Amino acid sequence: MDPTRNDLLGEVASDAALERSDFLAVAGEQLSKFMDANRRRLEELGGMVLIDEDPDYLSVAPDLTFRSRSRYQDATSGEWISETEVIESAAELVELYNPADIYQWFAEAAREAAGLAPEPTGAGDVLEAANVAGEDAPALDEDRAYAEAADQWAARQPGEVTNEDEAAGALYDLAIDFLERSQQTEAGLLARYEDMAESISPKLGDLIIVDDDDERLILTASGSFRAEVVPEGADGEWKMLTTPEELVEFYDPTDVFGDLADALAEGFPGIDQATSAAEAPAEETEEETPES
Repeated sequence: MDPTRNDLLGEVASDAALERSDFLAVAGEQLSKFMDANRRRLEELGGMVLIDEDPDYLSVAPDLTFRSRSRYQDATSGEWISETEVIESAAELVELYNPADIYQWFAEAAREAAGLAPEPTGAGDVLEAANVAGEDAPALDEDRAYAEAADQWAARQPGEVTNEDEAAGALYDLAIDFLERSQQTEAGLLARYEDMAESISPKLGDLIIVDDDDERLILTASGSFRAEVVPEGADGEWKMLTTPEELVEFYDPTDVFGDLADALAEGFPGIDQATSAAEAPAEETEEETPES
């Protein structure tokens, strides 16, 4: 294998791993802010069930810990076994679930608890509304954008909630705001990776990340992600995804970067060793201690 190509692939895989870690850190911090902002409401509500569709189950307790249930079939006995896991923090939760989905589940659970009629809360609807509202808005850094979103939400609130229905309604409004924020963050992360990959990808050509019956995802020679998916209820009709905003309607960036790194490592086994070798001197330097 061409050593230069191997090095380039190693750089792409390393960047994907770094971006995945960065995304999880940002998503975990953002979800922690959301949970802290709703601590009193969740205590008053006695917690909330976010998913209850066998075998999927996820709930949040008044102490802000989560309960997740998994169900699998024992290979030996053939019996179905259910296990409940306690997830202690938001940082752990975003390792397991798409952050945008988490906010949507909060919104849907709050509406149901408040007895409100269902309304569109899908990622696409939220993103479309966000894009229309922000077409002419100047770019904002993350901290400022988060602060402004929080201020806008607070300005819409009538004051302290006094009963369960008001608590559920307020929780729903805040979940929608955070869902929008999460979608913007995810799209920005994919766009940032595309910018960084632009100078490397032409030397590699198109890289197939996923190629299944109902989805295809590639990193193109131009450094951009492109995908085709068959959405649920589309009767087999394929939908093209060509922008970061469209991609995050169907993909979690964590999965994109993880699948990209896996595809590279599988197709070019030498890149793991190349990456480790490149990092070895720095690790050895850190471990050295001056002789006394």
